[in-house]
Amino acid sequence: METYLRRGRRTCQHLLLLPGVRTGAVVLAWGGSAFFLSAASLGGYAQPLAMGLILAVDGWRGAVTALGAMLGYWVFWGTAGLQGLVWSAAGGLLAVLLGKRKVVEEQPLMVPAIAAFLTAVTGLLFQLVLRDAVPVPIYFLRLVLAAGAGLLFPQALRSREPVTDWLVGGVAVLALAQASPFPYLGLGYIAAGLLAVGCPFPAAALGGLGLDLAQVTKIPMTAVLCLASFLRLIPFERKWVRYLAPGAACLAVMAVCGIWDFTPLPGLVLGGAAGILLPPSPENTRRRGETGIAQVRLELGAEVMGVTQQLLLETAPPPIDAAAVLEKVRQRACGSCSARNTCREQSSMDAAWLQNPLDAQCRKSGRLIPELRRGQEQLKALKADHARQSEYRWALVQQYQFLGEYLRDLADSLPRRGQRPRAWFRAEAAARTRSREKANGDRCLAFPGPECRYYVVLCDGMGTGLGAAQEGQSTGSLLRQMLTAGFPAANALRTLNSILALRGSAGAVTVDLAELHLDTGHVTLYKWGAAPSWLLRRRGAEKIGTATPPPGISVTEARETVEKLSLRRGEALVLLSDGVDGEGIPRRTDLTPDMPPGELAAKILEYGRGRQEDDATVAVIRLLPASLEV
Repeated sequence: METYLRRGRRTCQHLLLLPGVRTGAVVLAWGGSAFFLSAASLGGYAQPLAMGLILAVDGWRGAVTALGAMLGYWVFWGTAGLQGLVWSAAGGLLAVLLGKRKVVEEQPLMVPAIAAFLTAVTGLLFQLVLRDAVPVPIYFLRLVLAAGAGLLFPQALRSREPVTDWLVGGVAVLALAQASPFPYLGLGYIAAGLLAVGCPFPAAALGGLGLDLAQVTKIPMTAVLCLASFLRLIPFERKWVRYLAPGAACLAVMAVCGIWDFTPLPGLVLGGAAGILLPPSPENTRRRGETGIAQVRLELGAEVMGVTQQLLLETAPPPIDAAAVLEKVRQRACGSCSARNTCREQSSMDAAWLQNPLDAQCRKSGRLIPELRRGQEQLKALKADHARQSEYRWALVQQYQFLGEYLRDLADSLPRRGQRPRAWFRAEAAARTRSREKANGDRCLAFPGPECRYYVVLCDGMGTGLGAAQEGQSTGSLLRQMLTAGFPAANALRTLNSILALRGSAGAVTVDLAELHLDTGHVTLYKWGAAPSWLLRRRGAEKIGTATPPPGISVTEARETVEKLSLRRGEALVLLSDGVDGEGIPRRTDLTPDMPPGELAAKILEYGRGRQEDDATVAVIRLLPASLEV
């Protein structure tokens, strides 16, 4: 399950880097948020919470948010949501007109004042013109909620503070409480269950308060979620038990109150189960002295990296001006032509001629066609340069992303620097190699990393000789520096891929990277273009991985493969370079994982029937209990 979630997360991150997918995700996020906020109800009347979100954004995002809110008021309220349509339309118009005005940033109370004013004016017009029968307390409640939403959402978008996050979670539960795609499956209950198992106690309490204000059940949901928040703190032997806390708390409160309503139960259970998808929350450690200052600075640095990455993603490169190239062709071909004053073809010159110069219609094609071919080559050079710039841009975006994640991980681990997990295993690794030339293109490194991690890297420089040896050595040294510093293995490999792609060195090297976790006995094997590996057990051998394209082909499209293994029971992991044929390993009875790694690597290398002209290397890895000595 962990492997599938990790792969799905990486796939989503890769897709979100694509401009079209990113724009669609932004449209769905803003429009969908306003759509569900429009369902918020207090006392059976629609509330203007969505208008606060509309005014919190600007430009086309504000227009999309307004459209989502208008659709929501029409779907959830019908004719009773006519006033909500007016709120949304007016808020969207102001969001487009105001934009990023400096006065809005300098006066943060302007947005809540505008929201309250629009709500007040709309309510008066509906009461005077349409004889709206909304009670006076509901009218003033709408004013307060409009101003509060206009204050909350801009603050939540400007900076991530715990209090604003908790309030946004409570407002989201209040709105989602009215959305139930099935009779026994309310989205509000799912969101509340997720808050109970994945967020601090105040967020759970506000989620329960939102359900109580929505009046969707007679069960006191504030008590249910508060109890669930306490139950999940119990140190159960099996960690997954805490995700059942919302359902268990609901049953307990129903038994105490004598109110048996099973409508919230499926949503709470599903929301608690969805907590498995949340990333683990860092331990609550007090920040003191220099540690706290350093942690804050690292977090600020990570935030700066994230903002820079966002700006780079939103900045589109300038397009290729094919019309300018065509105009230069026309000037060179027609500028000194004797028939230029009477020629009709030069005014109808089309950019398609640059793709097919022979299709050009000209009385003096001997002058025009060579110039069109020249312009065609210039256009190809411009497109190649544009593609190259895009590669540089995406590589830079990735590096800002990787550095931001690295700084954030450092900030999270800084308070726990004295709580290093215990290593229950120790790693044994050995490699044997052969080469027809003095310079070997294969490079194998084994070194410890931070926090009970141990790395084995096998780099295979393509070909033989000094060039392959330099590629293998430089790649291994770069990966060792990044991994020793605590860089995540996937980010280190993608950094290497970007460097090779920008250097035009696609296929210069392949990489096997084994990350051993000495506290659990698990191994994460990253492969990028490398030959298949083998997991040797006492009952046989299993092939790990398949041949894939090498790194350096593309910054955005290429990626590594990831395999999850376990070496807890004495298995041996065998890494091979391209010069070794490992297909005969399963048929050999003299190879056992109990053999010393060096002897096992030598036997596999001796009988491997690979290409004799290529460098050949075999690396064997196994784990032993830390208390045993060999």
